[in-house]
Amino acid sequence: MSILLQAKNISKSFGNKQALKNVSFEISKGAPVALVGPNGAGKTTLFSILCGYLAPSSGQVELFSRAPNHSSNLSRLGALPQDAQLDPRFAINHQLKFYAQLQGLSRKNAQIEAERVLELVQLSDVLNEKPLSLSHGMRKRVAIAQALIGSPELILLDEATAGLDPLHAREVRSLVANLADETTFILSSHDLNELERLCEQVLFLENGVLQQHQTSNTENSTHCYTLRMAHEQPNIGGALQSISADIKVTKISNKEYVITAPASGLNLSIDVEVLKLCHQNNWHYKQLINGKTLEDKLFS
Repeated sequence: MSILLQAKNISKSFGNKQALKNVSFEISKGAPVALVGPNGAGKTTLFSILCGYLAPSSGQVELFSRAPNHSSNLSRLGALPQDAQLDPRFAINHQLKFYAQLQGLSRKNAQIEAERVLELVQLSDVLNEKPLSLSHGMRKRVAIAQALIGSPELILLDEATAGLDPLHAREVRSLVANLADETTFILSSHDLNELERLCEQVLFLENGVLQQHQTSNTENSTHCYTLRMAHEQPNIGGALQSISADIKVTKISNKEYVITAPASGLNLSIDVEVLKLCHQNNWHYKQLINGKTLEDKLFS
């Protein structure tokens, strides 16, 4: 599998504060990657280093086997910083054409590309508008369009759906999913449910340290299901356990349970049995998730 990005023992300090501490990982071409961590964990600092905006205090980053700020990477990497702003003086069309021409496109092709990326984010009708005439959510989607210019191989999106209403956040998620076959995304977000829908690989930063670097298929010997109930059911734990002596039922909260079963050897389908149990007892459930939730994987 083609390796797009390698980080080797990256550390970054700002005065006496160490923002990153010996962070190492690889990103290969494929499904979107989640970058997760609390405020102050070092996510934005790491994004800035990966994009070449900041130099690490020590360690090395290779993007397409070169330094991140190498000129050959300009059209291969797209990025949306969390606080990216559009220039209020110029129309959207002018700004997107300018960014496209910076990547070497002719004036004619830059115009075509500006129209293409705006269509991707469903904002073709704002081509000649200025940013201040747009809502916050629309400006955010234009900024995402800018990151898509040139169809880069790797795109870093920092809090791409922050400030968007649910409908437009869903459209951004759909866009990422639709482009994932041709572009690899690194997504930073506080919304774990959002990342869980899109990502297979997870980078978990805490206090500048990469605590976990995992993929969704790390649990090979067992398989998990997460059941979320609409209402609390006092006897549900014992009822779930009665499905089979070979499963383990873990109570996460009064309305959430994780059922862990052997990955092979059972003569029944656990998910089907769980749904039968809910139907027989007239229990209303909100979700039955195939696997643990990302929140459970990281924090339980």
